[in-house]
Amino acid sequence: MVKAASVAHEDREFLSSEEGRPLRVLAEYLKPMSAFHKAGIRDTVVFFGSARLQEDGPLGHYYQDARELARLVTEWSQSLPCHSQQFVVCSGGGGGIMEAANRGAADAGGRSIGLNIGLPHEQRPNAFITPQLQLEFRYFFMRKLWFAHLARAMIAFPGGLGTLDELCEILTLSQTRKLSRPIRVYLYGRSYWEEIINFPALVRHGMISEKDLELFQYVDTPAEALRLLQDGLVEDLDDLAPAFAGSRFCDTE
Repeated sequence: MVKAASVAHEDREFLSSEEGRPLRVLAEYLKPMSAFHKAGIRDTVVFFGSARLQEDGPLGHYYQDARELARLVTEWSQSLPCHSQQFVVCSGGGGGIMEAANRGAADAGGRSIGLNIGLPHEQRPNAFITPQLQLEFRYFFMRKLWFAHLARAMIAFPGGLGTLDELCEILTLSQTRKLSRPIRVYLYGRSYWEEIINFPALVRHGMISEKDLELFQYVDTPAEALRLLQDGLVEDLDDLAPAFAGSRFCDTE
């Protein structure tokens, strides 16, 4: 008796093959979209930073600050009279600064997102992500799409190549006006970032314009970051939607 062939969408060998790659990519677009829709999430505040930066390590104060800032952002978000979740903390889902962000949101009793990606030696999901909002990615470019797609703001804490990649991607999208809505960018830890990236040198050599220095702001404390974040989001939302239902932060759609 000849065994019946499985239908294509149930054929794991095919889905894992070279020919099945477009379906895997599409799934990494549609699954997060479905999860966010079900959770009522419309906007995020994204935290970037190193997975290697530990609470009790040499730069542990950045972990503590990320945790505190995520707590403050979540408490502020919960105070807004919106029917759907706005300004939800989102991280890369791993350890270090990412864990601190999800942990801070949990401290405030709020939900948070973790966009994790499987790597050979690190990047296991942290324990503080809201289970329904823990998403696993195979492709970096799809993960970065979801970092940007719902973001109203991003805060870049000290990090390495991955953080630089994510930061520069958002700055490039802003510079080239490829964003449908603005993303506020804050570099947390002026002394770190001024040592790592010499933005004035890029201006001096004609690689970016003086105007491009307005694409980001430096911040050094959770309170300062929250104040600038709130002021920036009020300004952006006033520009994008002149009428709100009951709140400056709740649009009428």
